[in-house]
Amino acid sequence: MFRSLGRLAARRPLVVIGVWVVLVLAGYALAGLGLHGENLFERVTTGQPQVPGSQSEQGEQILAAASDVGESVTIALTRINPETEGLDETLLPVRAELASTPGVISVVDPLALPGGTSNPAAQPLLAADGDGFLLVAELDPSLTTAEHDAALSAVTTRLHAVPDELRPLAPTVVGVVGSSSLIVSAVTDQVREDLTTGERIALPIALLVMIAVFGGFLAAGIPMAGALASIAGGLATLLGLTYLIDVDAAVVNVVTVLGLGLSIDYGLLMVSRYREELHAILDVSDGGARARRRRGDGAVAQAVETTVATAGRTVTFSAVTVAVSISGLLVFRPSILRAVGAAGVGVVLVALATALTLVPALLTLTGRRLHRPGLLSRVPGVRSVLARTAEVSTDDGAFSRLAARVQRHPWAWFGGALVVLVVLALPVGHLQVRNSGIELLPANSTQRQFVDLLAEQFPATTSPAVTVVARTSVEAASAWSAQLATLDGVRAVDAPVTVGDYVTIGVRATTDDPGDEVAAGIVREIRAADPDFTIWVTGQAANQIDFVSALAAGVWWAVAIVALATLVLLFLMTGSVVIGIKALLTSALSLGASLGVLVWGFQDGHLSGLLGFTSAGGIETYVLAMVIAFAFGLAMDYEVFLLSRVLELHHAGYDDATAVRLGLQRSARIITSAAAIIIVVFGGFVAGQLLIIKEVGFALALAIAVDATLVRMVLVPATMTLLGRANWWAPAPLRRLHARFSLRH
Repeated sequence: MFRSLGRLAARRPLVVIGVWVVLVLAGYALAGLGLHGENLFERVTTGQPQVPGSQSEQGEQILAAASDVGESVTIALTRINPETEGLDETLLPVRAELASTPGVISVVDPLALPGGTSNPAAQPLLAADGDGFLLVAELDPSLTTAEHDAALSAVTTRLHAVPDELRPLAPTVVGVVGSSSLIVSAVTDQVREDLTTGERIALPIALLVMIAVFGGFLAAGIPMAGALASIAGGLATLLGLTYLIDVDAAVVNVVTVLGLGLSIDYGLLMVSRYREELHAILDVSDGGARARRRRGDGAVAQAVETTVATAGRTVTFSAVTVAVSISGLLVFRPSILRAVGAAGVGVVLVALATALTLVPALLTLTGRRLHRPGLLSRVPGVRSVLARTAEVSTDDGAFSRLAARVQRHPWAWFGGALVVLVVLALPVGHLQVRNSGIELLPANSTQRQFVDLLAEQFPATTSPAVTVVARTSVEAASAWSAQLATLDGVRAVDAPVTVGDYVTIGVRATTDDPGDEVAAGIVREIRAADPDFTIWVTGQAANQIDFVSALAAGVWWAVAIVALATLVLLFLMTGSVVIGIKALLTSALSLGASLGVLVWGFQDGHLSGLLGFTSAGGIETYVLAMVIAFAFGLAMDYEVFLLSRVLELHHAGYDDATAVRLGLQRSARIITSAAAIIIVVFGGFVAGQLLIIKEVGFALALAIAVDATLVRMVLVPATMTLLGRANWWAPAPLRRLHARFSLRH
């Protein structure tokens, strides 16, 4: 099959490329421009991730269904005394214009109430320091989506003009406009901006790395073309998924970056193997020139076919391994993890498709030009650098010498690497998980400033840390709420309010953080209570508890599925049980080290100044799951790259030590180059502003750095040397099974 794909690309390269051009243009047009109606960013969702069927989600659904209140659009005005003379008269035309806006059903501010600021109902609208107030416009809940958007836009525009109109009365007045829809828009806009920022940083640097690897623009441009095609395919895949499941806005960046990194990885492997095959065909002993005359363009076709048959099989095996790892997310209940799992598998398949079809077609068009040194090699200062970074034909290099040193003292290298990984993993011991809301936005975000301002100056308008939804009467709820006031960590309990057929009770904690352990303790105590009626406890802490419980319920299924599938795949590839077990253990060590540094940097806040974020006091729950799935998959990606070369040499009759040494030399340049590029790709997204994107980008970049250096270059050669022939052990029945179903070149 693989050789047939290579033959197709070699014989019909223009057809293959033409098909991809059409697909790429269609992908960008649909996902980016929304030519079919809505673009991808208009269809994604945002907000705290929830667990379907959980108590917190059921409570939120009850409140949403029973609510007959429309969205409120608010301007928080500060640095202006509500008692300022002439303020009420200045606000009269503002109220009138807002009230006459289609879709607005009420407009309120403290001065518009009977008695003005002395009215008790005005108190929630007045700033705690007496130097500000709120003006609120409520939208009709029965508006259609188009009517709602039009009303929201008109009201927002009018409110933004209010501070300028008040400056004659208060020259330093400041106004911040906010609403739930504006918060959602802020998150999705930040996702789009971070995606653009990451690509602007990552793609140029990745191109430079590939130029260093291949010694020229032509070879470097081929994986980049595959990467751009993968981005288009990934975005189109995500767009399709939005019609099947809810896709969180943050998933767009995470999954797109994965596809980008994998497509470059696979493109690197394919181009590198093609150059090796072309060298082998055209430089036959001393008759290179005669070989070129004799074989002509047939050499190119042969090199392409062999590349797809060998490296293409490795890429396929790698992609299947990564897809299996990511598919482990599908066993969890939270929708965001299912979306990441489904989208991740789809994007991996797109990256695989570009590597097996588009890249070989492009290689065919380059012909024998990749056999000749590029133009950069003629630059005197650059020539010596490229001689070291772009050389593909020697088995004696830095990596083989490193392997030889490791093999001379394997126990020392193994022990040293193990100690480093364990020390890096230690912070995992105090890991805290979070399901943050507005905290994900950067501190300079207008909507985050709006929410923070309400919490600081207008606390009565903010939601309580914990909300209890009860199916009972107001009288029964009032009697029971007195017990809630005695719970540890409770500052106050709001009076029960009827919402449809239910009653809600707001429980305010002694903390300003609705997701910390104080709020979580209140949730646990309320849920442990036994009133005479049914209750649902909601809020950020409740949502976190339900999310963590859902992770705990599915984690062992996910681990079992991924571990078993990995063992089976590596066994079919190598015929060894030992190698699969060793791969799982080394990858677990690498993951632990990466998560430890993530906790130290983001939860403990040691990297907040360097990377420009405010710690949320924990690691996002779904970030934790995504990082483990993606990092494990990428680690196995490099394991496959290395093992495929070691296996080739092992099957060719080389002894184990030589096979490991030469296999590392032949694969490590690609592994380290691919790792450097994917580190740049993920690192580019650390420059973004959304906290979840920073966490994922940092954690995955670090995981790849640790795995491609300490694990692949040191730990794997050391363990394979220590194990010797035991590396290839398998029980006799399994050896017979492997003989029938093995996956070899």
